[in-house]
Formats: sequence, structure tokens, C-alpha cells
Amino acid sequence: MPNLILIIDFGSQYTQLIARRVRESGVYSVVRSNKINKKELLELNPAGIILSGGPDSIISDKKYQLSKNILDSNIPILGICYGMQLITDFFKGKVQTSRKKEFGHSVFKISKTSKLFYGLKKDQEFNVWMSHSDKVIRLPIGFKSLGCSSNTKFAAMYNSEKKIYCLQFHPEVTHTVNGKKIIENFLFRICNCKKTWTTKNIINDIITNIKKQVSDKRVILALSGGVDSTVVAALLNKAIDRKLTCIFINTGLMRKNEVKEVKENISKKLGIKLITIEASTIFFNKLKNIKDPESKRKIIGKTFIRIFEKEAKKLKNIDFLAQGTIYPDVIESSSKDSKSDVIKSHHNVGGLPKDMKLKLVEPIRLLFKDEVRKIGKSLGIPASLIERHPFPGPGLAVRIIGDITEVKVRILQDVDSIFIEELNTHNLYNKISQALAVFLPIKSVGVMGDQRQYNYVVALRAVKTIDFMTATVSEIPYNILNKISTRIVNEVDGVARVVYDITSKPPGTIEWE
Repeated sequence: MPNLILIIDFGSQYTQLIARRVRESGVYSVVRSNKINKKELLELNPAGIILSGGPDSIISDKKYQLSKNILDSNIPILGICYGMQLITDFFKGKVQTSRKKEFGHSVFKISKTSKLFYGLKKDQEFNVWMSHSDKVIRLPIGFKSLGCSSNTKFAAMYNSEKKIYCLQFHPEVTHTVNGKKIIENFLFRICNCKKTWTTKNIINDIITNIKKQVSDKRVILALSGGVDSTVVAALLNKAIDRKLTCIFINTGLMRKNEVKEVKENISKKLGIKLITIEASTIFFNKLKNIKDPESKRKIIGKTFIRIFEKEAKKLKNIDFLAQGTIYPDVIESSSKDSKSDVIKSHHNVGGLPKDMKLKLVEPIRLLFKDEVRKIGKSLGIPASLIERHPFPGPGLAVRIIGDITEVKVRILQDVDSIFIEELNTHNLYNKISQALAVFLPIKSVGVMGDQRQYNYVVALRAVKTIDFMTATVSEIPYNILNKISTRIVNEVDGVARVVYDITSKPPGTIEWE
């Protein structure tokens, strides 16, 4: 019996949230583009299919079609928002642009009980999250209404024979009351899935896959000291033991005292073989006068690989390079499996040179950050490492807007250190998902010691998130922000002003570049 849910992406900002909700329910999910064909479908052999929402209109000429083989596959389907409208159009119902749009909170009323609404009652009303300007005004033949909202007569529908269920609202969004229940009803009562996506099973599968891919070959791991690469180190150590060598490259773009902390955590706490390479000068020379963010990422990625290839030759018989790439990295770095635009290219995803000699091992490539942390905890990695905030592969280079210099890096290291220190002092660090400082390419007037100063501006950013696909600003108390700002301006030479970034994701990204 298949136990995988295929999510077909039509460009919705919530697509990855659907994937998270399915996995949280104990079922593995994958995201693919609407261009998926019958062969790919058969290879995946999903227990069910979810069609995401999307920004386009089914009425326009730009509507994104889906292979007939998908909709006539006899595999249970859940269409969400645009997915519902696409199904309506495909089966000859009618979709029309509404005079009154529905964005945000709405009230949904169940008109008919079904497997999808198991545990809920007819005529029951609850709050849902809507995001649409088109709506179904005539059901396709064979489909029945399941509920409505004040603005949408057909806000849910189904065809039991075809095993197709549709919702105009978004059950994956936390604002939808009973959204979790509805998704789980689809998974377990309609698709007959089993809860097999557990930490124990994930670890076993990863270790099995590592052994299968690597065999008796040797691996070097590009270790950053962050959560992802540390968990990969622990997984590889468990799978291949002495065939693993971790390499930490000091690019000069790391956090303050990073080299010392990595040695302490990896060598002493985890007992894993570690080689440290000093390469600051190489990276600074390569990045001299480079301002474009994508160029910086690609230069860093290429330089990394060349250094690793050189070290591999020294170690002899190295065939594989391991990295801590995770699912959000893949999603935001490539449009291969999605209609969504490329947001950024991480050095460990989009910045690798095509002529790289080493083969890639990416054990956690399909996992979200919280899944990685659960695995790390299960593997016995200390909480101090597991709960550490993410740090980008290209390091502080993507937190310095414009060209990179040693002076700017030193300033940013000191600012970041103060910021993190104060968050820990006030017991805020573990309540925040990611905190960082950004060096801005502007100067501002200030007064220190009765003297006029003209120095740099830095931005602080702190966000709360579960999946790192969406994020909201952390509301750090003003008195604490004031203390942080005062310390930075007084203790870090070259900084005249501190600002706090309150942009959510989307529209912003967590990192600035």
C-alpha cells in the first residue's frame, strides 16, 4: 500500500505549508510541478494527490493545465482554492470572477457530511482562511456541494465515485479552524495512509540510503558548525563511521569565535574526525569588489569546492562531498520542481560548479528544519547545538550588502555577538527561530563625545517560524532593543546607528540577500 502524498504546486505561497501539515500528521509528502506526467506519477505511486492554490485565474489564457491522467487516475484528490477551480473547469463546471473577493477570515458552513468532514456536524460553522477572487458558480456533473460561505455558494464539493474532494478555503493555514482535522481525514479516511513518517523511520531510511549510495567509499563533509551540517555529521558517522572526515573551512566570513566552537562541538562533544583549514585570505581576495549577491554566492560556492577537491586529493580515495542542504534551501534555490520563481541560490545548492569532481551526498535534502532538529535530538546531539539558530552557507557575505571587506566583517561579527549575547541574557534566544545582523551599505550622522561622527548603519532581524518558509517578526521588548542598540553603538567601532527589521516572510526573505 503506498504511503506518500503528492502535492502538485501551482505557485501558491502556501504549497510548502501543505507539505508540512501532511508530514506533521505522520505521512510523507513531496512537492512537484503541475508539469508532472503519467510516468512520474506512476513512479511515485502516491496514496493521494493534493492540488495547491495559485496566483493565476482559471478564467485567463494563462491558466495552468494539468494532465488528464492525473485527474482520471482514480487516486484520491484534494483540490485547494485554485485546485478546486481547476477541477471544476476540467469537469465542465463553471468558474466566474466574483464581484466580492474573499481574502482572510471567512465563515464556512457545512451543508453535507462526508469523509472529509468526519467528526464535524451538518450545519456546523467555523472560521476558515480564504484567498480568492474567482469562485465556482456551477458544479461539474457528478459533484455535490459540501458547504458554503457568505460570499461563495460552493465553498466545498466532492465526487465520491472519482474520489475527488475540493475546498475553496485553505485547511493548511493555522487560521482555519478544523484545518488539521480535515487534512487528516483526507489522509487516513480517504487515502487510507498509515503514520509511518516518524523520526525513527526517517533516521533508519536516511542511514540505509547513505550506505546504499556511498557503499565502501570515503566521504568528506562540508561542516559549517550549524544545526544542519552537525546533524548530517552525526548521521554519516552512524552510517559509515571511519569513512567520514569533516572539514571546516574558515572563510573569514563566520561568526565570532566560530572556529573554536566548531572544534569544541564536533571533535570533543561528538567525537568526529575534524580537519580545520584557514582560507580567509583566499575568500577575501576572490570577493574583492564583488557587490552582486548572486555573484558572491557563486564565487563562494566555487571556491569551497576547489578547496574541498584539493583536500580530497590529500586524503586520497575521496569520492563524495556531503552537505547539510535542507528542503527550504532546495525550494528557494531552484525552480526545477516548481512554478515559483527562484528566490536565491545557496552555495550548497545553486552555487556548485558544473565540473565538480566529487559526487554529492545530501542526506537531509528533503527535510524541514524542525524535522532536522528532531533527528538531531534523537541522535543524542546536545540541545545547545540542536537549538542553535540557522546560519547561511555563504556566511556573513550574504549579510553584508555590497562589497566584502575584512573591516565590514569584523564589525558585523561584533554586532552579531552582542545581539546574540543579549538575547541569551534575557532568555529570548530559544523563543526566536532566527536572529541576525545585517551590514548596510550606507553611513549615518551621529554624535559621540561631543563630536560629529559619520559611520555605518546595521540592521537587526529576529523572526519566529516553524518551517522557515513563512515567518513573522519577533516582538523583542523595546527596553531590550534599546540596550542592544546602546551596546552596539558604544562597543563596536564604525557603527553610528542601529535599525530593527519588522518585515514578515513573505514579502521579505529571512536573510537580506
